Amino acid sequence: MNTRLRAVAVLFAVFTAVLTMVSTASAAPSTPLLTNVRVGAHATYDRIVLDFTGPKPTIPFAQVVPELVYDGSGKPVDLPGTFFYQVVAWPGAAHDDNGNPTYTGPRKFTTPQLANVQGFAITGDFEGQLTVGLGYRRATWQTVTVLENPTRVVIDIGV
Repeated sequence: MNTRLRAVAVLFAVFTAVLTMVSTASAAPSTPLLTNVRVGAHATYDRIVLDFTGPKPTIPFAQVVPELVYDGSGKPVDLPGTFFYQVVAWPGAAHDDNGNPTYTGPRKFTTPQLANVQGFAITGDFEGQLTVGLGYRRATWQTVTVLENPTRVVIDIGV
């Protein structure tokens, strides 16, 4: 094979490899997308699970706050509770690139089946950042864990 044919063959192989990488990368979402919110009562803690598709969010930022507010507007979130816990999943979203919701459940709900947590709300879904808040009765410990297979953020609040 002459030098020109070899060069063309190498360029074709590189071009094919690049196209394969681009199509594979575009097939998988780069932002974890919220698909479901689950709650569960346990003997010593209440659990809220945020189910995602796609890659896992980084370790979320979480803190006890004096009140929950909606991202952007700063308006207070009307959620039952004496104490409030805010969790930010970044990257994360509850909508796809076309603006269609990936989580179609309620954006705010009460949790009468739980011992301490009284309510849940999505308080922000903007520019690849998903913010949720919890209202609960008694001051206690909190943990946030990110898990894979399937992708989820697990929030535990002591009872």
